[in-house]
Formats: sequence, C-alpha cells, structure tokens
Amino acid sequence: MPRYVAPTQGKVGQIIDVIVLLIMAIGALYIPLWMGLAGSAKTPQAVENPTWESLGQNPVMVEQWQKLGYADPASAAELITARFDYSFSITALIVMIVVIVGYYAILLRFSEKEYREVIAEKFGE
Repeated sequence: MPRYVAPTQGKVGQIIDVIVLLIMAIGALYIPLWMGLAGSAKTPQAVENPTWESLGQNPVMVEQWQKLGYADPASAAELITARFDYSFSITALIVMIVVIVGYYAILLRFSEKEYREVIAEKFGE
C-alpha cells in the first residue's frame, strides 16, 4: 500500500488564510460592539446626599476610593451604584441558536465530505 501524502498548500495560500482568519477574529469581536449588540449597559441609581455608609462602603473601601481620586462619596456614587442591565431579546437568542446550529450542521457536512475524500484517496473507493 503506498504511503499517503497529504496535499500541500503554497505560501501565498497560507498568508491569505492567516489574513482571512485575522479579519474574521477581529470582526467577530468588534462587529457586535459596533452594532450595539454587546457591551455593558450600566444604569446608575440616583442617591440623594450620598455618604460612604449609605453606599455600603467600609473604611477599607473608602481608603481605596480615595487612592483612586474619589475624595467624597458624591464623586464615587455613580460608579458604586451602577448596575449592569442583563435584559435580552428572545428573538436575538433564537437567531443566535439558529446561527450556531446551522454553523455546526455545515461544519459537520463539510467535514464528512472531506473525511470521505481522504478515505477514498487513502484506501480507494
């Protein structure tokens, strides 16, 4: 039985692959932010006449806030009371599930095709 020799890819093809993968990776990280689909949405709660105690800060925390440049509780109140908004859209969730399942279905289909080609090349039909 002859030894299997995998097909080789040229240097230009490798460089194009790297560039495409880099663009896809950056796009996958940046496009959701650009479209406003990701990122932290914080909603600060208004506190009238905030004190360190009303903000739930102990003396050690107060000392750390002062080291960061927040000398009084009013300047740090917005950061301390900010809460993340965890709401989401059911439609967006369903679309994401369909996209992921579709991606894996295509991936499995192409993998099966390539696997069969390798087996046919290695062992004959």
